[in-house]
Amino acid sequence: MSRVSKPYEIVERALELSTADGCVVIADEESSANLRWAGNALTTNGVTRGRTLTVVATVDGAEGTASGVVSRSAVTAEELEPLVRAAEAAARSAGPAEDAQPLVEGVPVSADFRDAPAETSSAVFDAFAPALGEAFARARSGGRELYGFAHHEMTSSYLGTSTGLRLRHDQPNGTLEVNAKSPDRTKSAWAGRSTRDFRDVDPGALDEELARRLAWAERRIDLPAGRYETLLPPSAVADLLVYQLWSSGARDAVEGRTVFSRPGGSTRLGDTLSALPLTLRSDPDEPGLEAAPFVLAHSSGGDASVFDNGLPLAPTEWIKDGRLERLITSRNTAALTKLPVAPDIDNLILDAGGTKTLDEMVASTGRGLLLTCLWYIREVDPATLLLTGLTRDGVYLVEDGEVVGEVNNFRFNESPVDLLSRATEAGATEKTLPREWGDWFTRAAMPALRVPDFNMSSVSRGV
Repeated sequence: MSRVSKPYEIVERALELSTADGCVVIADEESSANLRWAGNALTTNGVTRGRTLTVVATVDGAEGTASGVVSRSAVTAEELEPLVRAAEAAARSAGPAEDAQPLVEGVPVSADFRDAPAETSSAVFDAFAPALGEAFARARSGGRELYGFAHHEMTSSYLGTSTGLRLRHDQPNGTLEVNAKSPDRTKSAWAGRSTRDFRDVDPGALDEELARRLAWAERRIDLPAGRYETLLPPSAVADLLVYQLWSSGARDAVEGRTVFSRPGGSTRLGDTLSALPLTLRSDPDEPGLEAAPFVLAHSSGGDASVFDNGLPLAPTEWIKDGRLERLITSRNTAALTKLPVAPDIDNLILDAGGTKTLDEMVASTGRGLLLTCLWYIREVDPATLLLTGLTRDGVYLVEDGEVVGEVNNFRFNESPVDLLSRATEAGATEKTLPREWGDWFTRAAMPALRVPDFNMSSVSRGV
């Protein structure tokens, strides 16, 4: 865009063009870099860049305030005014917005609002790529093949409103996933990491972890379906608790539709969910898991609202010392449910004060299963938050404190809320990458959990 090429200029120009009663503009500048490999050799790499512009127009009417939201990518100077008019037309043709609230007031201005967007590039892999090559060589000499990808993206979000907000947030996001396979493809092991800059990930350490798991798989043991003492590693715990967080909207709970509901329009707030001193929390300033410190809502739905854009976010404890403390609310649903305002935050941390590593938890296990990860997770019953899914890339039998072999995969049926009530031990909290939800949620820190009777409902032969 020649005359308005900088992100902050796009935001300002869109606000100038607006004739609506209120306007919110979000410009997202995105760049990404990736590496992919197969059979111990790099296959592809690349860098991409893009821009997405979201305009929220609000129109006050006799029956209430309506909103119109339009998002488009690669908007040119000529397309900017039509985009603003499209949002206004959508607002004028819509009925009153159920989540209508006054746009967030104030004059906060991010010091770097006028600065160029942050960008990633292939340089993010400068130290990682040579270490990956060394891991390929070790894997090749050890008779295993590595497959996987490394992805890094940087999103600079510029938020401007007709009420004076001018905010900016830079969000780095990196993921690393590696599969190790035996040459005959009969054995597979997975490891994943979340990172902000690839400085804290070690391909060699991942290869060592995967080599150990492939060695465990040399002995194969078939087990029937049933309830087993099970060690859930941090990745599996993250997948279950991220889904629980997504299902913890206050309005749905008050309306009797979720596991957090009570009859008569009340909720389970204050209930003890676990005998362990578990604290499940989110904090935009959590070291290593930093997330946007204000609401960035590109659409409304559930307990998220475009009217809340720019609302400051604060550390929030969803569960405190085992007790349900907060449910997700927008300003609108907080008013409807008479609960505190508690918007969603883009990270999740579970801490129970544990200090044991997963290896130490294995060493104190008489007989049980050790999982690697979960996948294909689907909801069965929202009233209990019963989930089903499959184990993947390694389920191992532990006897007398040692892994003695790999067992078949299972389908499981479990509720994360119920699991928390039955968990008997939590390990040390560590950064982790959810396997199932890693495309949508990467900023998590979880402990391993010991569950004495995890429900492996059937044997899965296909994975």
